[in-house]
Amino acid sequence: MNLSQMYWQLLQRGRRYFEEYAYILDIIPTSALDFQRIRTYKLQGYDYIVHALGEQYFTLLELTPKVGKEIKVREKVFIGKGYRDKIERIVRRITYDELSQEAKDLIPSIVEEIVSNKEQYFVDFFNRAGPITPRLHSLELLRGIGKKTLWDILNERKKEPFKSFEDIKNRTGIDAKKVIVERIIEELKGGQKYYLFVAPPSTQQGTT
Repeated sequence: MNLSQMYWQLLQRGRRYFEEYAYILDIIPTSALDFQRIRTYKLQGYDYIVHALGEQYFTLLELTPKVGKEIKVREKVFIGKGYRDKIERIVRRITYDELSQEAKDLIPSIVEEIVSNKEQYFVDFFNRAGPITPRLHSLELLRGIGKKTLWDILNERKKEPFKSFEDIKNRTGIDAKKVIVERIIEELKGGQKYYLFVAPPSTQQGTT
């Protein structure tokens, strides 16, 4: 491992990731959990828990709702510091494999919605992204971007910063929204050497 790789990994591991909002992926009755967790949640008065996807760092989270509050799948809820209307607690960070198939099927459309809503943020990524190592540029982690396309992007953004997903496509031929959504889903599944958009698995979000 060279110094560039070490710096990249240490930079990611040293960060703490806090989500402000999350999208509900699944509502799970406590009766469907393992015995120990059923007992724990039932003693605390919970009839169900929820799995959710963080909006900023795409962390997969297990949450407990406030008693008496109605929560719907796909709903965007506040989970940040301060008063939470519907969520009592962030219990833990979960893995992609812990999700139900229904939740997994929902992820692509929710990720696409988040990326669309934060278009300027991701366009800025195309404008500012740099190399990870002397031989690997972060843009090359996106599907369909090889050396030739990479140089096209770098040359175009040097002339003038990209303004939108459409601008990127018109000037480079890359469907930026599509490749970003694909990359986020790959990172959510885990097993990546580098993480561009999703908080790395080694980073834990504690109970709050």
